[in-house]
Amino acid sequence: MRFATVTAVAAVAVLTACTKTSMLPGTASASCRPHPQQSLLSVLQSATSVPRIATAAQLGLWPRQGPSARVCGDVGKGFARCQAWLRTDIDGPIAPNTPGGYAPSDLQTAYGLTTDSQTTGAGQTIAIVDAYDDPNVESDLNVYRSQYGLPACTVSNGCFTKQKYTSQTNAGWAAEESVDVEMVSAICPNCKILLVEAASTSLADLSSAEQYATSQADYVSNSWSSNEGTETYDGVYKDGCGAIVASTGDHGYNSTAQWPAVLPSVVGVGGTSLTAVSPRAETAWLNAGSGCSKIYAKPGFQSGLNTGCSMRAEADVSADADPHTGVAIYDTFQRRGWLVFGGTSVATPIVASVFALAGYASANPAGNPYSHTSSLNDIASGSNGSCGAPLCVAGQGWDGPTGLGTPNGIGAF
Repeated sequence: MRFATVTAVAAVAVLTACTKTSMLPGTASASCRPHPQQSLLSVLQSATSVPRIATAAQLGLWPRQGPSARVCGDVGKGFARCQAWLRTDIDGPIAPNTPGGYAPSDLQTAYGLTTDSQTTGAGQTIAIVDAYDDPNVESDLNVYRSQYGLPACTVSNGCFTKQKYTSQTNAGWAAEESVDVEMVSAICPNCKILLVEAASTSLADLSSAEQYATSQADYVSNSWSSNEGTETYDGVYKDGCGAIVASTGDHGYNSTAQWPAVLPSVVGVGGTSLTAVSPRAETAWLNAGSGCSKIYAKPGFQSGLNTGCSMRAEADVSADADPHTGVAIYDTFQRRGWLVFGGTSVATPIVASVFALAGYASANPAGNPYSHTSSLNDIASGSNGSCGAPLCVAGQGWDGPTGLGTPNGIGAF
């Protein structure tokens, strides 16, 4: 059991005692909307949410080893793949009324976010860019939020909005959408969610969706990637559009960096294995993406760092991504019901949501963690390849698989 027995017993005891203006993609230019300041009143009025049941981690049932598989297949040049991994051995709760995987309270505890998650985020919108339509995403989202005592987030109450550009569906990307909206809910349950569903996985369609997302929200999550070399669309992911975060991929060290995460204006998100929550124990995930750009110069915020790269290096920051230490997700399109997912697809919306909790959307948020490293958990062990330190081996300070580390509160964001 990874948690102290008293924690699990206490959890069970408690259970027993009380039962902008809309803009179509493809327009020639898109301006980022102003960054509204969150009022103190909105913070004080935001809902406080608590888990209704003991989590699998609190019961000592999580994490655990098991097989997993990618949910999105390989793609050709000019297209992107989602980065979600599905545990293939878990289908439904792993104990009565207890889904497998980490719950919102587990993630909040691990990353020092419990108070901020419960009291801030009102007035902020997080946009998620994915491909294809998931017709079940709103209903699945609300099953997830109800399970964990989070406030409802629906179209009717104004919390959830979906902007879709196709009715075509895809099981892998539908699973990705469930992961993304539910991880935003886990970290920032008081935030509004805008899901933008691109017409396809082409970089042209995804970038058009991104253009819409950045015009509507200050925080944009992209749990997908493609090989570097798509400069045609770089301008969509520009400075001044708030915090844009993207996955560094799930291939481990890659001689070809992953785009758009490698852009200097984007926060590249790597991955960890979160093997315990309290006290937190974390290592680099063996498949976390890292690499050196062959196109983009080393940005000022990486100058003076030993990244092993003469140009832009990825990742910047990280969060839990290992399917062995994955998260609970409710999805009725991929399979039926409660599943466990991992991948940098999990880490990316977590990081985007921490930016929203911090209320920070500066001209270039990618550089902010580099100025606040004391507010990050430095990951000092694990590796993602055989290229040595720092690109493949986690150690003190910056490293390729985990960047500067994982959230330790909101101070670095």
